[in-house]
Amino acid sequence: MAFSDILDIWYTDNGRSLPWRGINDPYRIWLSEIILQQTRIEQGRDYYRRFVEAFPTVADMAKAGEEQVLRLWQGLGYYSRARNLYATACHIAFECGGRFPDTYEGLLQLKGVGRYTAAAIGSFAFHLPTPVIDGNVYRFVSRLEGITTPIGTDAAYNEFESLLLHLIDRSRPDRFNAAMMDFGAMQCKPHPDCSQCPFADRCNALATGRVDMLPVKPPRRQPTDRHFHYFDIRWDEDGHECTLMHPREGNDIWRGLWEFPLIESSRKLSRKALADMARRFLADEMGISDPAFTISDDHTHQLTHRTIHAIFIRAKIGQKPARMPQKSIIVPVEKIKNIPISRLIDRYLQEL
Repeated sequence: MAFSDILDIWYTDNGRSLPWRGINDPYRIWLSEIILQQTRIEQGRDYYRRFVEAFPTVADMAKAGEEQVLRLWQGLGYYSRARNLYATACHIAFECGGRFPDTYEGLLQLKGVGRYTAAAIGSFAFHLPTPVIDGNVYRFVSRLEGITTPIGTDAAYNEFESLLLHLIDRSRPDRFNAAMMDFGAMQCKPHPDCSQCPFADRCNALATGRVDMLPVKPPRRQPTDRHFHYFDIRWDEDGHECTLMHPREGNDIWRGLWEFPLIESSRKLSRKALADMARRFLADEMGISDPAFTISDDHTHQLTHRTIHAIFIRAKIGQKPARMPQKSIIVPVEKIKNIPISRLIDRYLQEL
Protein backbone atom coordinates (compact mmCIF):
# COMPACT_ATOMS: atom_id res chain seq x y z
CA MET A 1 0.00 0.00 0.00
CA ALA A 2 1.27 3.49 -0.83
CA PHE A 3 2.71 5.64 1.98
CA SER A 4 0.01 8.32 1.63
CA ASP A 5 -2.77 5.70 1.75
CA ILE A 6 -1.46 4.17 5.00
CA LEU A 7 -1.09 7.64 6.48
CA ASP A 8 -4.61 8.61 5.42
CA ILE A 9 -6.14 5.55 7.08
CA TRP A 10 -4.31 6.34 10.32
CA TYR A 11 -5.44 10.00 10.14
CA THR A 12 -9.08 9.01 9.61
CA ASP A 13 -8.99 7.08 12.88
CA ASN A 14 -6.71 9.33 14.93
CA GLY A 15 -6.53 12.88 13.52
CA ARG A 16 -6.97 15.76 15.96
CA SER A 17 -9.99 18.05 15.86
CA LEU A 18 -8.63 21.61 15.88
CA PRO A 19 -10.51 24.90 15.35
CA TRP A 20 -8.34 25.89 12.36
CA ARG A 21 -8.70 22.53 10.63
CA GLY A 22 -11.14 21.95 7.79
CA ILE A 23 -11.31 25.62 6.78
CA ASN A 24 -9.78 27.43 3.82
CA ASP A 25 -9.85 31.00 5.15
CA PRO A 26 -6.23 32.15 4.64
CA TYR A 27 -6.56 34.79 7.38
CA ARG A 28 -7.48 32.28 10.09
CA ILE A 29 -4.99 29.70 8.84
CA TRP A 30 -2.22 32.33 8.81
CA LEU A 31 -3.25 33.46 12.31
CA SER A 32 -3.16 29.91 13.67
CA GLU A 33 0.23 29.18 12.13
CA ILE A 34 1.85 32.34 13.53
CA ILE A 35 0.43 31.61 17.00
CA LEU A 36 1.62 27.99 16.87
CA GLN A 37 5.23 28.93 16.09
CA GLN A 38 7.12 28.02 19.29
CA THR A 39 3.79 27.36 21.06
CA ARG A 40 2.11 24.16 22.22
CA ILE A 41 -1.26 23.42 20.64
CA GLU A 42 -3.03 23.36 24.03
CA GLN A 43 -1.93 26.93 24.74
CA GLY A 44 -2.25 28.10 21.14
CA ARG A 45 -5.86 26.98 20.87
CA ASP A 46 -7.00 29.46 23.53
CA TYR A 47 -5.02 32.33 22.02
CA TYR A 48 -6.41 31.54 18.57
CA ARG A 49 -9.97 31.78 19.87
CA ARG A 50 -9.26 35.08 21.61
CA PHE A 51 -7.72 36.59 18.49
CA VAL A 52 -10.57 35.43 16.23
CA GLU A 53 -13.06 36.84 18.71
CA ALA A 54 -11.25 40.19 18.92
CA PHE A 55 -10.33 40.40 15.22
CA PRO A 56 -12.76 38.40 13.04
CA THR A 57 -11.04 39.64 9.87
CA VAL A 58 -7.58 40.80 8.88
CA ALA A 59 -8.98 44.33 8.49
CA ASP A 60 -10.19 44.29 12.11
CA MET A 61 -6.67 43.44 13.28
CA ALA A 62 -5.08 46.11 11.09
CA LYS A 63 -7.43 48.78 12.46
CA ALA A 64 -6.88 47.77 16.10
CA GLY A 65 -3.29 49.01 16.46
CA GLU A 66 -0.10 47.23 17.46
CA GLU A 67 -0.50 47.83 21.19
CA GLN A 68 -3.84 46.00 21.26
CA VAL A 69 -2.33 43.07 19.36
CA LEU A 70 0.63 42.94 21.78
CA ARG A 71 -1.73 43.03 24.75
CA LEU A 72 -3.74 40.08 23.41
CA TRP A 73 -0.49 38.23 22.67
CA GLN A 74 0.77 38.66 26.24
CA GLY A 75 2.07 35.40 27.71
CA LEU A 76 2.94 33.76 24.38
CA GLY A 77 6.50 35.09 24.25
CA TYR A 78 8.60 35.71 21.14
CA TYR A 79 6.92 39.09 20.74
CA SER A 80 8.49 39.71 17.35
CA ARG A 81 5.83 37.28 16.10
CA ALA A 82 3.10 39.63 17.33
CA ARG A 83 4.75 42.68 15.76
CA ASN A 84 5.12 40.81 12.46
CA LEU A 85 1.51 39.66 12.77
CA TYR A 86 0.31 43.24 13.00
CA ALA A 87 2.62 44.49 10.23
CA THR A 88 1.41 41.76 7.87
CA ALA A 89 -2.23 42.43 8.77
CA CYS A 90 -1.73 46.08 7.79
CA HIS A 91 0.00 45.07 4.54
CA ILE A 92 -2.79 42.66 3.58
CA ALA A 93 -5.62 44.99 4.62
CA PHE A 94 -4.31 48.27 3.25
CA GLU A 95 -2.05 47.30 0.34
CA CYS A 96 -3.50 44.01 -0.91
CA GLY A 97 -7.21 44.75 -0.64
CA GLY A 98 -7.63 42.18 2.12
CA ARG A 99 -6.46 39.28 -0.06
CA PHE A 100 -3.60 36.97 0.88
CA PRO A 101 -1.13 35.85 -1.81
CA ASP A 102 -2.19 32.49 -3.25
CA THR A 103 1.28 31.29 -4.28
CA TYR A 104 4.08 29.84 -2.17
CA GLU A 105 6.48 32.52 -3.42
CA GLY A 106 3.98 35.28 -2.64
CA LEU A 107 3.36 33.98 0.88
CA LEU A 108 7.10 33.91 1.54
CA GLN A 109 7.21 37.67 1.00
CA LEU A 110 4.97 38.31 4.02
CA LYS A 111 6.70 39.51 7.19
CA GLY A 112 7.13 36.71 9.71
CA VAL A 113 6.32 33.99 7.17
CA GLY A 114 9.09 31.47 6.50
CA ARG A 115 9.16 28.28 4.48
CA TYR A 116 7.18 26.21 6.99
CA THR A 117 4.44 28.80 7.46
CA ALA A 118 4.17 29.52 3.72
CA ALA A 119 3.84 25.80 3.03
CA ALA A 120 1.14 25.46 5.69
CA ILE A 121 -0.93 28.42 4.47
CA GLY A 122 -0.41 27.37 0.85
CA SER A 123 -1.60 23.80 1.37
CA PHE A 124 -4.43 24.46 3.85
CA ALA A 125 -5.87 27.60 2.25
CA PHE A 126 -5.03 27.14 -1.44
CA HIS A 127 -4.36 23.36 -1.77
CA LEU A 128 -0.82 23.91 -3.01
CA PRO A 129 1.30 20.71 -2.95
CA THR A 130 3.83 22.22 -0.53
CA PRO A 131 4.98 19.85 2.25
CA VAL A 132 4.88 21.23 5.78
CA ILE A 133 7.98 20.43 7.83
CA ASP A 134 7.77 21.04 11.56
CA GLY A 135 9.51 19.29 14.46
CA ASN A 136 7.03 16.43 14.44
CA VAL A 137 7.51 15.84 10.70
CA TYR A 138 11.29 15.98 11.08
CA ARG A 139 11.14 13.29 13.78
CA PHE A 140 8.81 10.98 11.83
CA VAL A 141 10.62 11.23 8.50
CA SER A 142 14.13 11.06 9.93
CA ARG A 143 13.25 7.79 11.68
CA LEU A 144 11.36 6.37 8.74
CA GLU A 145 14.20 7.03 6.29
CA GLY A 146 17.16 6.90 8.67
CA ILE A 147 18.22 10.48 7.93
CA THR A 148 21.07 11.74 10.12
CA THR A 149 21.40 15.29 8.78
CA PRO A 150 21.04 17.63 11.81
CA ILE A 151 17.57 19.18 11.72
CA GLY A 152 16.98 22.93 11.90
CA THR A 153 19.45 23.63 9.11
CA ASP A 154 18.85 24.69 5.51
CA ALA A 155 20.50 21.48 4.35
CA ALA A 156 18.04 19.40 6.38
CA TYR A 157 15.02 21.37 5.19
CA ASN A 158 16.03 20.96 1.56
CA GLU A 159 16.64 17.23 2.02
CA PHE A 160 13.33 16.59 3.79
CA GLU A 161 11.39 18.82 1.40
CA SER A 162 12.78 16.96 -1.63
CA LEU A 163 11.75 13.63 -0.13
CA LEU A 164 8.26 14.80 0.89
CA LEU A 165 7.57 16.29 -2.53
CA HIS A 166 7.64 12.71 -3.81
CA LEU A 167 5.39 11.42 -1.01
CA ILE A 168 2.77 14.17 -0.73
CA ASP A 169 -0.77 13.42 -1.94
CA ARG A 170 -1.15 16.14 -4.58
CA SER A 171 -4.90 15.69 -4.75
CA ARG A 172 -5.27 16.43 -0.98
CA PRO A 173 -2.11 18.20 0.21
CA ASP A 174 -3.96 19.83 3.10
CA ARG A 175 -5.06 16.50 4.53
CA PHE A 176 -1.63 14.94 3.92
CA ASN A 177 0.16 17.74 5.80
CA ALA A 178 -2.28 17.62 8.71
CA ALA A 179 -1.81 13.85 8.91
CA MET A 180 1.99 14.13 8.85
CA MET A 181 2.01 16.63 11.71
CA ASP A 182 -0.49 14.62 13.77
CA PHE A 183 1.36 11.36 13.21
CA GLY A 184 4.58 12.89 14.49
CA ALA A 185 2.82 14.47 17.46
CA MET A 186 0.68 11.49 18.45
CA GLN A 187 2.34 8.30 17.21
CA CYS A 188 6.01 8.93 16.34
CA LYS A 189 6.60 10.80 19.61
CA PRO A 190 10.00 11.29 21.26
CA HIS A 191 9.40 7.98 23.08
CA PRO A 192 7.00 6.10 20.78
CA ASP A 193 5.17 2.79 21.05
CA CYS A 194 6.52 1.30 17.83
CA SER A 195 4.37 -1.82 18.22
CA GLN A 196 1.35 0.31 17.28
CA CYS A 197 2.95 2.03 14.28
CA PRO A 198 1.56 1.22 10.81
CA PHE A 199 4.99 2.00 9.33
CA ALA A 200 6.93 -0.33 11.66
CA ASP A 201 7.75 -2.77 8.85
CA ARG A 202 9.42 -0.04 6.78
CA CYS A 203 11.00 2.13 9.50
CA ASN A 204 14.78 2.39 9.17
CA ALA A 205 15.29 3.61 12.75
CA LEU A 206 13.34 0.67 14.22
CA ALA A 207 15.19 -1.84 12.06
CA THR A 208 18.59 -0.45 13.05
CA GLY A 209 17.87 0.27 16.73
CA ARG A 210 18.15 4.05 16.36
CA VAL A 211 14.66 5.22 17.33
CA ASP A 212 16.03 7.13 20.35
CA MET A 213 18.89 8.60 18.30
CA LEU A 214 16.84 10.28 15.59
CA PRO A 215 16.33 13.01 14.66
CA VAL A 216 19.84 14.40 15.10
CA LYS A 217 19.65 17.85 16.69
CA PRO A 218 22.28 20.60 16.42
CA PRO A 219 24.05 21.63 19.66
CA ARG A 220 21.99 24.01 21.80
CA ARG A 221 23.21 27.49 22.60
CA GLN A 222 23.69 28.08 26.31
CA PRO A 223 21.48 30.93 27.58
CA THR A 224 23.18 34.08 28.85
CA ASP A 225 22.28 35.67 32.21
CA ARG A 226 20.87 39.20 32.41
CA HIS A 227 20.18 41.08 35.64
CA PHE A 228 17.22 43.51 35.66
CA HIS A 229 16.37 45.84 38.55
CA TYR A 230 12.88 47.35 38.25
CA PHE A 231 11.59 50.33 40.25
CA ASP A 232 7.89 50.12 41.10
CA ILE A 233 7.22 53.51 42.73
CA ARG A 234 3.65 54.06 43.96
CA TRP A 235 1.75 57.14 45.12
CA ASP A 236 -1.86 58.31 45.27
CA GLU A 237 -3.10 60.95 42.84
CA ASP A 238 -6.71 62.08 42.30
CA GLY A 239 -8.04 58.99 44.03
CA HIS A 240 -5.91 56.54 42.01
CA GLU A 241 -2.79 54.62 42.94
CA CYS A 242 -0.20 55.47 40.30
CA THR A 243 3.20 54.21 39.18
CA LEU A 244 5.70 54.92 36.40
CA MET A 245 6.11 52.81 33.26
CA HIS A 246 7.39 53.12 29.71
CA PRO A 247 7.41 50.96 26.56
CA ARG A 248 10.67 49.17 25.71
CA GLU A 249 12.40 50.40 22.55
CA GLY A 250 15.23 49.33 20.27
CA ASN A 251 15.87 45.80 19.06
CA ASP A 252 16.12 44.16 22.46
CA ILE A 253 13.69 41.64 23.96
CA TRP A 254 10.09 42.69 24.68
CA ARG A 255 10.18 45.70 22.34
CA GLY A 256 6.87 47.55 22.58
CA LEU A 257 5.94 46.02 25.95
CA TRP A 258 5.62 48.30 28.96
CA GLU A 259 7.82 48.05 32.06
CA PHE A 260 8.86 49.95 35.18
CA PRO A 261 11.99 52.14 35.20
CA LEU A 262 14.90 49.74 34.88
CA ILE A 263 18.60 49.47 35.69
CA GLU A 264 20.40 46.49 34.19
CA SER A 265 23.67 45.27 35.68
CA SER A 266 26.26 42.90 34.26
CA ARG A 267 26.27 40.69 37.37
CA LYS A 268 24.26 39.72 40.43
CA LEU A 269 24.36 42.42 43.13
CA SER A 270 24.48 41.88 46.88
CA ARG A 271 21.58 43.15 48.99
CA LYS A 272 23.75 46.02 50.23
CA ALA A 273 24.74 46.97 46.66
CA LEU A 274 21.09 46.78 45.62
CA ALA A 275 20.05 49.09 48.47
CA ASP A 276 22.82 51.58 47.65
CA MET A 277 21.88 51.55 43.94
CA ALA A 278 18.19 52.04 44.78
CA ARG A 279 18.90 55.06 47.04
CA ARG A 280 21.10 56.69 44.39
CA PHE A 281 18.56 56.12 41.62
CA LEU A 282 15.60 57.38 43.66
CA ALA A 283 17.52 60.48 44.75
CA ASP A 284 19.26 61.35 41.49
CA GLU A 285 16.58 60.37 38.94
CA MET A 286 13.40 61.06 40.88
CA GLY A 287 14.31 63.56 43.59
CA ILE A 288 13.18 61.21 46.38
CA SER A 289 15.36 61.50 49.48
CA ASP A 290 15.73 58.61 51.93
CA PRO A 291 12.56 56.69 50.95
CA ALA A 292 11.47 53.42 52.55
CA PHE A 293 11.55 50.62 50.00
CA THR A 294 11.49 46.86 49.78
CA ILE A 295 13.67 44.63 47.63
CA SER A 296 12.10 41.49 46.22
CA ASP A 297 13.67 38.08 45.87
CA ASP A 298 15.04 37.04 42.48
CA HIS A 299 12.30 36.50 39.88
CA THR A 300 13.83 34.18 37.27
CA HIS A 301 12.33 34.18 33.78
CA GLN A 302 13.65 31.78 31.15
CA LEU A 303 13.78 32.79 27.49
CA THR A 304 15.26 30.69 24.70
CA HIS A 305 18.71 32.27 24.72
CA ARG A 306 18.55 34.35 27.92
CA THR A 307 17.86 33.84 31.60
CA ILE A 308 16.43 37.02 33.14
CA HIS A 309 17.08 37.55 36.85
CA ALA A 310 14.74 40.33 37.94
CA ILE A 311 14.66 42.22 41.23
CA PHE A 312 11.73 44.55 41.98
CA ILE A 313 12.41 47.58 44.22
CA ARG A 314 9.06 48.83 45.51
CA ALA A 315 8.42 52.09 47.33
CA LYS A 316 5.31 53.98 48.45
CA ILE A 317 5.77 57.77 48.44
CA GLY A 318 3.53 60.60 49.58
CA GLN A 319 3.13 62.42 46.27
CA LYS A 320 4.16 62.42 42.63
CA PRO A 321 7.97 62.36 42.38
CA ALA A 322 9.69 65.68 41.72
CA ARG A 323 11.42 64.22 38.67
CA MET A 324 10.66 61.28 36.42
CA PRO A 325 13.14 59.04 34.62
CA GLN A 326 13.42 59.75 30.90
CA LYS A 327 10.49 58.43 28.82
CA SER A 328 8.54 57.29 31.91
CA ILE A 329 4.79 57.95 31.96
CA ILE A 330 2.40 58.07 34.90
CA VAL A 331 0.10 55.01 34.76
CA PRO A 332 -2.81 54.36 37.16
CA VAL A 333 -2.22 50.87 38.55
CA GLU A 334 -5.72 49.69 37.60
CA LYS A 335 -4.97 50.58 33.96
CA ILE A 336 -1.94 48.28 33.69
CA LYS A 337 -4.26 45.43 32.69
CA ASN A 338 -5.03 47.37 29.49
CA ILE A 339 -1.46 47.74 28.26
CA PRO A 340 0.94 45.05 26.97
CA ILE A 341 3.46 43.87 29.55
CA SER A 342 5.87 40.94 29.70
CA ARG A 343 4.92 37.71 31.46
CA LEU A 344 7.64 38.54 34.00
CA ILE A 345 5.98 41.85 35.00
CA ASP A 346 2.56 40.20 34.92
CA ARG A 347 3.71 37.49 37.34
CA TYR A 348 5.15 40.10 39.70
CA LEU A 349 1.88 42.07 39.73
CA GLN A 350 -0.16 38.93 40.34
CA GLU A 351 2.03 38.03 43.31
CA LEU A 352 1.30 41.43 44.84
